[in-house]
Amino acid sequence: MGRRVALKLSGESFADPALAYGIDPATVRRVAGEIAEARAEGHEIAIIVGGGNIFRGLSSAAEGMARADADYMGMLATVMNALALREGLESAGCPARVQTAIRIEQVAEPYIRLRAIGHLEKGRVVIFAGGTGNPFFTTDTTAALRAAEIGAEAVLKATKVEGVYDADPLLHPDARLFSELSYREVLERGLRVMDATAITMCMENDLPIRVFNISVPGNIARAVRGERVGTLVH
Repeated sequence: MGRRVALKLSGESFADPALAYGIDPATVRRVAGEIAEARAEGHEIAIIVGGGNIFRGLSSAAEGMARADADYMGMLATVMNALALREGLESAGCPARVQTAIRIEQVAEPYIRLRAIGHLEKGRVVIFAGGTGNPFFTTDTTAALRAAEIGAEAVLKATKVEGVYDADPLLHPDARLFSELSYREVLERGLRVMDATAITMCMENDLPIRVFNISVPGNIARAVRGERVGTLVH
């Protein structure tokens, strides 16, 4: 029996790398193909999707929109990404289901914990959309919450860089990459791994976090298998 993991995909994971917005079918197919490969090895994979490639609730709130309304719009964006990923997975021969924390019965199941676990046990990939269903919570926090609820062994966070650095590597070429960190080090240093609520929830539930670069071919499968890739927070 393989591992059960919660894979967090940002909205940028669905976008054309050159544009960083919208949904690019070729990018979705590549990501779906790697997830299907890992699932075929017997691993149980739950996916939590972001929506920043379509709409960023927090940045819109900063520009004057009511935070709750902006966050709900962001939740709807995650549903679009989830549907695109489900289509990509099914096309790759990988059965998948979408569950949302906001009710949209015409396009997806409502989030029900035991049903999600049942899908995983039957070999289906489950895609969680709609965040927690509440404004003011990030999809990082959703990933930690869902991982704890379904009994996942780890949270895998896909990023655009190799892992966790002591500074932004895109701005500081000499930034140092960490191979391992403790939860407390992340919180005390203010490192941008996940938000503090997500880190604390993982710490309290003894959920290790693996941060890795999704743009490197094969990294999704490596992370799902538990191989040493990127940065481990534990």
